[in-house]
Amino acid sequence: MEVILKETIDTLGLEGDIVNVKPGYARNYLIPQQKAAAVNKASLTRLKKEQQAIAARREAEQKNAEQIAAKLGKTTITLCRKVGEGNRLFGSVGSKDIASELESCGIVIDRRSILLTDPIKSIGETVVNVKVGYQVTSPLTVLVVPEGADSDEAKENE
Repeated sequence: MEVILKETIDTLGLEGDIVNVKPGYARNYLIPQQKAAAVNKASLTRLKKEQQAIAARREAEQKNAEQIAAKLGKTTITLCRKVGEGNRLFGSVGSKDIASELESCGIVIDRRSILLTDPIKSIGETVVNVKVGYQVTSPLTVLVVPEGADSDEAKENE
């Protein structure tokens, strides 16, 4: 079933795209949630009228994502955690911890956008990818240090 997307959906496409999805997905999720509209003459005419506004919104979203990506690329966040023997962490550092630290730095990112395959379980520097927009990802440096130690001391202990 062909539908016109009313908003950008990561797995399907950008706002204004005409995509082919399974009928049940369109009928039961996309259309009731107002995320898409069925393709017909009326919706196609509306799409043509709104094409410029959609293009402007896409461009604004892209610029915003690139600005956030540039800011994240320069950012290094430091998290202090308790460690045991052999510099192993008690617990781990997850995407929720990274998101809350980024928020305290003034960058608001949804924790689900942090592409962390496994939680960080050791001290040191780790590069994590963050999805900031449709098909835009940025690397983020996360430095995990022992609690009560400076970051310089932590680098010497590695």
